[in-house]
Amino acid sequence: MNRNIFLLSICQALGMAAAPMIVLVGGIIGSDLAPSASLSTLPLAIMVVGGALFSLPAALLMGKVGRRYGFMTGSALALAASLLAIQAIITMNFYLFCLATLGIGGNMAFIQQYRFAAAESVTPERVGRAISMVLVGGIMAALIGPELAKHSRDWLPLGPYSGSFASLAAIYVINIVLLSFLSVTMKENAVVTGIKRPFAQMAFQPLFLTAVLAGLVAYSVMTFIMTATPISMHIIDGFSLDDTAWVVECHVMAMFIPSLFSGFLIDRFGIGKIMITGILLMTLCVLVALYNQHLIHYWGGLVLLGIGWNFLFVGGTALLTRSYLPNERFRAQAVNDFTVYSFQAAASLSAGAVIYLVGWKTLNLISLPLLMLMLIIVFRANPSQPITEK
Repeated sequence: MNRNIFLLSICQALGMAAAPMIVLVGGIIGSDLAPSASLSTLPLAIMVVGGALFSLPAALLMGKVGRRYGFMTGSALALAASLLAIQAIITMNFYLFCLATLGIGGNMAFIQQYRFAAAESVTPERVGRAISMVLVGGIMAALIGPELAKHSRDWLPLGPYSGSFASLAAIYVINIVLLSFLSVTMKENAVVTGIKRPFAQMAFQPLFLTAVLAGLVAYSVMTFIMTATPISMHIIDGFSLDDTAWVVECHVMAMFIPSLFSGFLIDRFGIGKIMITGILLMTLCVLVALYNQHLIHYWGGLVLLGIGWNFLFVGGTALLTRSYLPNERFRAQAVNDFTVYSFQAAASLSAGAVIYLVGWKTLNLISLPLLMLMLIIVFRANPSQPITEK
């Protein structure tokens, strides 16, 4: 395996562990600290907002200093934010905790660029596989995050989950060291010549728009449902923290285990068919949620949601790499990530209020129109031809 892809996969596993950890405990800590129950998922939503706010700066910074130093900067930001979270727990300061999750979310914007760094490390026909292999790191993240939250929560006598964030800080120190060994790729180091197209010409191509919308729908629907799950299960329906953690772990593993083969499926069947499969699986998640709210239904729905997210997101990312010229890559990636994670932030921000106002089944129903619209767009765009040189 290419060394860069190997390192990026490990760093993905470690860095992304913060996401399932905060999915599990963010709403619980928020319920303890927030002045209102409707604000309980705000820390998780703020983490997503951080990803959106830092998406443009992250891509542009790497255009200036390179992938290695850009990624190390993101991990340093998350290290500082983890320490800030401990201080917020000690002082019982809800808004300080939100600021901490904002910083952790900021690093997520850098982590999302790992897939593009992987794509730059291989030949064009292997881009789908490279992207999926980096996302494989999310399998370990699905295990590390919730287990870290549960088993280290009382390691420090400073308040519930203070030990969890101390462990998270240690992980970011390890990530900084590993990222220092990234090598500069030929594509990253090359001087790109030629005329750069006007922004509108690049941004309004059907393939570019389809790729951006795929990421937008994949992340928005997944985040909307996932953010509400711990509140619906643990607080409203009364399931134990262990049951809730198990469902979250299985969901995040379902998001990333398909990365072991989704790149090969794209090569075999084409991008369009894999994206359509992802949309249909996410639709099945909604149907399971409408059927009942037993533990098995939460589990089954969230597993379907995770697999569907992977197919739609990996397909959309592979499609995106075909829609811009080499000297447009940082601009195109910045626009894509800012758009995707801004909508993801809106979904996360609204999930807490929606689950309390209308309940679990209606929350899931709200996702259906967006999924059906995406299905129509993919059919019309027909992005199934093999990946080729630009």
